[in-house]
Parts: sequence; structure tokens; C-alpha cells
Amino acid sequence: MGGWLGGADDDIAVAMTDHAIGYAELRSLVAELELPSEGVVEAHDPDPVRMLALVLASLARGRPVLVSNPDDPAVPPSELPVGAGLLLRTSGSSGLARTVARTAASWTASFVPFARITGVTSHDTVMPTGPLHVSMHLFAALHTLWLGGCVSDDVRRATVAHCTPTMLDRLLSSPGQLRRAVVAGAALSGRAAAAATTAGIDIVEYYGAAELSFVAADRDRGGLRAFPGVDVAVRDGTLWVRSPYLSLGYVDAAVSGPFRHDETGFSTVGDLAELDADGRIRIRGRGTAAITTAGTTIVSEDVERVLETLPGVRTAAVIGEAHPVLGESVLAVLELDDPSVDPRAAAREHLAAAELPRRWLVVDAVPRTESGKIAKGELTARLADGRLPSRRVGNGDVDG
Repeated sequence: MGGWLGGADDDIAVAMTDHAIGYAELRSLVAELELPSEGVVEAHDPDPVRMLALVLASLARGRPVLVSNPDDPAVPPSELPVGAGLLLRTSGSSGLARTVARTAASWTASFVPFARITGVTSHDTVMPTGPLHVSMHLFAALHTLWLGGCVSDDVRRATVAHCTPTMLDRLLSSPGQLRRAVVAGAALSGRAAAAATTAGIDIVEYYGAAELSFVAADRDRGGLRAFPGVDVAVRDGTLWVRSPYLSLGYVDAAVSGPFRHDETGFSTVGDLAELDADGRIRIRGRGTAAITTAGTTIVSEDVERVLETLPGVRTAAVIGEAHPVLGESVLAVLELDDPSVDPRAAAREHLAAAELPRRWLVVDAVPRTESGKIAKGELTARLADGRLPSRRVGNGDVDG
């Protein structure tokens, strides 16, 4: 157990939901927990301390543990890949959550380089800004406990936050003692990074996926580069990765997903990317989110990044919708800081004709996953059945 819990007995390990527990008490709790005699351990307790204790007890005893949402527990799989220790759910941002299996070593192997890149130490109080059944937040908590730091949900005492760009934006309104934000889950805009710098918060950004774990990191705003131990390749515009951090794949062979392997040990989830001569990686987005309109392929994330630089646009979600002539057309769904803003004229100055949305809708809030990513599958479904109230920008539709 010493390998997972690095703090001294008198140090506070977890301070969440108005309850603090020290390392000595947490070690005792983990040691005394009774686990099922066989099968997969289910960790979906609403109490974050007990959730962490269940995960730690399972890992310490070499038992596979399925971590899932307390409000919607996942069904334990009947069969597991050899070596599976952690069973984690994907975010479901594209509409379907999957269970990914990985070895415990695929995470612990990244602990030392992650600490070096982020600068997180045992003196830090680290705040995961989302529920612990979300893999990025569970990793943040386990990494902090391995270091010997404190895991907390109190922004007033946190010195480091793990967050998506959306959550970072919320934290900036009341940053407390934050000195650093570790950002992932979506691309961070230059505007948000500048706001964090103004607030005195250093930014470390990384890119990864539930299936791949860490792929690239940026600790000085100089661009994403391969995470230590990771080999990257871009083939026909798609990013492929080889590393000791890869998962074992999906637990249900009947469930399809974007995770693929080749015979050389490289894997991909289909993300589109560019790799320059200096090793900088630009993630363009998931290939399945590409929109083909009049024979031209548009990457929705490219359009979103442009739209979110326009005055008054807080969030942009770009999706494709069926078109009788073009095959697909581009639809922009916006959250606006000012409801009177009409960004269409400004968009024409920055986007190619094929990239220009033909329809523009404004909503109060786009659907998001628990980790703060835009849930495009849910967005599409809600628009289709009228569950997402919206209005058109300006006077109506605009031809691209």
C-alpha cells in the first residue's frame, strides 16, 4: 500500500465534502475494507473518500475494479482482458460511453513524468474539478495521493486544479490560492490562457484519451509535444501513438469504438493531427466529427476555435446536419455573452466559404459531459427532438 499512499501519517490525504481524513486513517480504511470474494469490484460510491478507498483497496490486492457513476452504475463485464486492473468509462461526448480496461502499471508508469511536467508536489492541495468516476479526475486524485499531497474539492484551499477549459473559466472568477491549472479534455483558447496568466495561474495543458492515456503535453505555452515515453506518428492526417500508457481496449468485444492497433504497437482513436518539424503536435479533433459538405471535409473543431475568438461568443459547437444537395451542411450552436451579438459577418472574414455555417443557433447552454466536454451526440439528439430550446442568430439562416 505504501506505493499508492505517499503521505506521512499526520498529513491530510483527502478533504472533500466537508470531511478531512489523514493518511493514517485512510491507510486503515483501505486495509480494513471487505471486498467481494471474487469477480470485479464495483466502485460507484457517492462518498468520494469511500470511492477512493475502494479503488485503492482493489489495486493494492490486485483485484480489477470498475469505476462508474453512482447515479448510473455500469454493469460489470463477464470477461476481462488479461492484466486488467482499472475499468473506466469513457466520457460519452460522441454519444456512447464505453468501458476501457487498463493495467494499473499503465497509469503508475506516468506518475513520475506527470509530476515533473506539472510541477505538482507533496506540498500541494490538488482539486479535481469533476466527479472521481471520470478518468481524468480519478487520475488526478490517485496521483496526488501517490505524491503525498492533499486531494480537496475546496477551491479556497487548492493550489492546483485539474480541469477542462470550461471549468477553468469558472475558476478564474474566484481563483483562491490556485498557482497552477492542469488543463485537458478540449483545446484551451489563447484568450482563456491569457486570462489565467493575468490571474497569476500557470497553465499546463495536456492531450490524451481514455484509451491512450497521456499523449502530449505543453508546460510553457510553446505547443503540445510528445509526453515522455510516447512515440507519435501522423499517418494520412490521423494521430497514432505507441507508449507504456496505452489501455488494453474495450471490455466488451461486441462494442465498437475508435480504438485501433497496428502490428507495430501503435494505436489510435482516430483523432486528426498535424506534426511539425520541431515535434509540435496540433490536435485538430476527432475524425468522426468531420463534416463533408459538397465534397469538402471540414473539421468541426477547426471552425469552433475560430468562432470562439469572435467577440461575444462564449462557446461554439459545430456539427453537421443532412443536406439534400451538399450531403451535409455546417450548423453552429453558440453560447453568447451578449444575446444581441451577431458573429456572422466577422466569421466570414476568418472562415473559408465551405467552413461557414449555413445555420446559426443560440442556446443558453450546450449539453456537456460530466468532465465539461461538449456532448455532441447529446446536442444532436436534443436538437432533433426539440429538447434544446434555441433561437436563430440575427434574422435567420445564412448561406455559406
